[in-house]
Amino acid sequence: MIPDSLRKLLDATQGQREAEWQERRVLLFNTDWGELAVSLQGAQVLHFQPSAERSDGWLWLTPTPQALPGTIRGGIPVCWPWFADEAPDGRGPMHGTARQAEWRLDGIDEEDEGVEVHLSPTTRLDEQLTPRVMIHASARRLHVELITEHRGETPVKLTAALHSYLSVAHTYQCRIEGLAGARYLDKRRDFSEAHQQGELGVRGPLDRIYESNRPLVLDDGARRLQITKQGSDSTVVWHPDTELPGDTPADIGSRFLCVEAACTRVDPVWLVPGAQHLLATTLTREDMLQ
Repeated sequence: MIPDSLRKLLDATQGQREAEWQERRVLLFNTDWGELAVSLQGAQVLHFQPSAERSDGWLWLTPTPQALPGTIRGGIPVCWPWFADEAPDGRGPMHGTARQAEWRLDGIDEEDEGVEVHLSPTTRLDEQLTPRVMIHASARRLHVELITEHRGETPVKLTAALHSYLSVAHTYQCRIEGLAGARYLDKRRDFSEAHQQGELGVRGPLDRIYESNRPLVLDDGARRLQITKQGSDSTVVWHPDTELPGDTPADIGSRFLCVEAACTRVDPVWLVPGAQHLLATTLTREDMLQ
């Protein structure tokens, strides 16, 4: 779902342009293949809607984000160079520094049925690691890549996530197919270990790290969205149920479910000098697959 204020900006867009939303610079695309909105704070996809989609997009976005220098809840935040509170020194902002940073537009590659957007941070975010983000949107899918390059001299441990907030009809109607039998750590129970019995339905608050790299399908009764990924053996599933954050209005708190491609404490990445790592997520409606 998309806030009315962003909807108005997109409706006033023909082709592509840069605008301001919630005091942040955003890239807007409204074309024959569909719509895309990207915030230059955090290189964050805010909205995606292919032209064949009759609903209001595949991503959920709060209409009341935090004021700067706070972050925007929703879309696909980039968590880097650590996930959650896993900063190497035990200090630092939740989910890393990339999501609060300003990013620059490095290039836009236009295609007949889509666009490819390339972004990099305007300032150095880590002593040895450098991130880049590539977003590919088309009439059929949304694909986001987070590329990390090691330009330093000593090995570095990396955790990260593409923290996708997926728009759903109602959280309790959701079923995630593809996690049956997978081991998971339950953060709400002090990271206790369990195995998923059958497919996952949502009936209350969830905060789990599944040890899985399988393709998934999110079925909310109205849409079946296929979720695939690269460079990740952790799938994070999160919803706070009624314990909503302050930037999430109660009347829309049941309209999202986070299903994230991640590298967590389950599968941290060790990068050596000169190496790079690709973390990617791809969303496709099942009826658009051929």
